[in-house]
Amino acid sequence: MNKLKIAKRISDLTQPPIITIPLFLIICVILSFENGIFNLGKFIVMEAISLVFTSILPILIIVFWAKRLNTDFDISNRQDRFAPLVVGIISYFIGFLVCLFADADNFLALLLLCYCVNTGVVLIITSKWKISVHTTGISGPIGALILLLGPLGALFGIIYPFVIWSRVLLKKHTLSQAICGGVQGFFLTVIEMYLYMYLLNKPLYGIISLEMSCLYILAIIFTPVVLGVLSYIDIKNKRTIFAVAEIIGAIVFIMFAPLQVFYIFVVLTVTSVLISYFAGCDFIWNQILFQTS
Repeated sequence: MNKLKIAKRISDLTQPPIITIPLFLIICVILSFENGIFNLGKFIVMEAISLVFTSILPILIIVFWAKRLNTDFDISNRQDRFAPLVVGIISYFIGFLVCLFADADNFLALLLLCYCVNTGVVLIITSKWKISVHTTGISGPIGALILLLGPLGALFGIIYPFVIWSRVLLKKHTLSQAICGGVQGFFLTVIEMYLYMYLLNKPLYGIISLEMSCLYILAIIFTPVVLGVLSYIDIKNKRTIFAVAEIIGAIVFIMFAPLQVFYIFVVLTVTSVLISYFAGCDFIWNQILFQTS
């Protein structure tokens, strides 16, 4: 399988309404345990809400809109994305209201509200700039998993550099659009979850602190952002500068963060470097790390 086919497969599997299926399934399973006992009824209700409002309805509007405009399911033209994004906002908000009506878990309700608001932010940005919906779409549920599982949830961040590479290789986004989609999605999700918890008086139990969540996010995005910045600046010895930046980052994480955060930083750095190596000279990260001239 050549690189374009692999990138296309990654892109297809990480379409926001598709990737939410396995990630929300994990979230719903976690939330369904009460005092160590799995509550099947609670799981069925939450999973049904998740499937309908984060996957099925968004998929239907994407398919309908793509066929109506005779375009691809990525809806690559920036101006054509407004209608699906608006419908997505409505779908997520209805899902939030259904959660409240069904007295579903507070975490799921607030996460759907985050989806609604974050999609609104993407809509506003899209009016001027084609920020990546793919990386935004994966960062929301991964941010939720970080809140629920800490370092185990942060490991799902491995997906992030793969999606960056696939979207850039397929020429669906620039490198900055792909990176920024994830950065804003990660931080908005965890910050909003804490904000809504207090504003709406919807307590969330068993989640890690906002500070720890942000540290895990920094560990996930650090290397992709460094490589992204180096991709856009015209300086010599980029590989050396990358190495220095990574050493500084490692020292900072070791000194000021728990060891688990440092481990996530190492895993994401290794993953990003391996992706760069595999991608070859067509991908700018490879040029930074492996080309001497």
